[in-house]
Amino acid sequence: MTSFAPVPGSGPDGSPGIPESEQVAPRDSGPDQPTSVGRLNQSIKASIDRWGAVWVEGEITQWNRRGQNVFGGLKDLRSDAQISLQVWSNVLRRLPDPFEVGDHVVACLKADYFVKRGSFSFQVTSMKHVGLGEQLERLERLRRQLQAEGLFDPSRRKPLPFLPNRIGLITGAQSDAEKDVLRNAQLRWPQVAFRTVHATVQGERSVPEILAALAQLDADPEVDVIVIARGGGDPQTLLGFSDERLVRAVAAASTPIVSAIGHENDRPLLDDVADLRASTPTDAAKRVVPDVAEQRTLVGQLRSRLTMRLQQQVQHGIQQVEQLRTRPALRDPDRLVRDRQQEVVLLVSRGRDLSTRLVDRAERHAAELRASLRALSPASTLARGYAIVQGEDASIVRDPAAAPAGARLSLTVEHGAIAAVSEGRADP
Repeated sequence: MTSFAPVPGSGPDGSPGIPESEQVAPRDSGPDQPTSVGRLNQSIKASIDRWGAVWVEGEITQWNRRGQNVFGGLKDLRSDAQISLQVWSNVLRRLPDPFEVGDHVVACLKADYFVKRGSFSFQVTSMKHVGLGEQLERLERLRRQLQAEGLFDPSRRKPLPFLPNRIGLITGAQSDAEKDVLRNAQLRWPQVAFRTVHATVQGERSVPEILAALAQLDADPEVDVIVIARGGGDPQTLLGFSDERLVRAVAAASTPIVSAIGHENDRPLLDDVADLRASTPTDAAKRVVPDVAEQRTLVGQLRSRLTMRLQQQVQHGIQQVEQLRTRPALRDPDRLVRDRQQEVVLLVSRGRDLSTRLVDRAERHAAELRASLRALSPASTLARGYAIVQGEDASIVRDPAAAPAGARLSLTVEHGAIAAVSEGRADP
């Protein structure tokens, strides 16, 4: 849908350009009579200005804002042909919608040739959306499919080793990405070891070569982590890192994969399936190996903390021992015996006095009981001259009738018993 509207030659401000009589023609120049650069550029500009405006359909591949203006790129939908665009601030304010990389658009372009620099570009005078770019739409469908299959699930990501034995690196030969990864990794850990496999990182050969390199490194038992690195680029050159074959191979790899494509505006699908996404190759080097200086500092800090903790424990133990030593029982152990000895003497004395009083009291009580018993005892009565009369059956005779004449009696006196025969009742 390309059409040109021829217009008369004009300058950038609409004024007439160089007259045809003054324009450069092949017959006007030669080795002895060369034309000037300025006249050549003016002639080219006058010729280009006659092209007029043209409407072009394509896909936005770059859209970079610089101040109030935009510098971008437009790609053909069916080939690799591309053109550069410039959108000035006054045109940008009139555009009805925001635009971004991947948008399918039609734009009204005006060719412009900068005389001072001898450069050529297209200025956008109008632009509108047609729909998502074909490539972006295809990538979005693939992204949704892989996400539904769980390939982007964070739980399936493998952790990176703290200090890998060997790092696998897939990148372009003699590329800045390779130099950045190697240099920064060695600065952080000088003994780090790499196994680098070079591969094409853009174009049709990129995906097969990256797949072969990935299979080679994933099968190496010495490789603990694999870095796929490239130093950025526009979305068109990064399409290989969104290829379904590569994405599925990375998801199936047994070795942790780090994606270091270095493109922030549009994330290739490799970033979503990798075990770790690094913003740049330099960032990847910092993420896969620790900093030896930081680790030494950390070890020093831990040793210092451990030493301080041990010193605190020892000091605390010394203070506890000192506190125990200042206690009276440990400062003067004999004092405890002496104090208890005095208590024992007092207790023994009290016990002796108490025992004596108890014995005296018991003796007095016994004497009283003995006196009472003696006073109540029949022996006392017998001592006063009385006698106890018992019959033959040993019963006590209390009535003369119980001892008739001729009855045998036994008379108990103070010092013994007397046998007697009753003569019967005696007259008083």
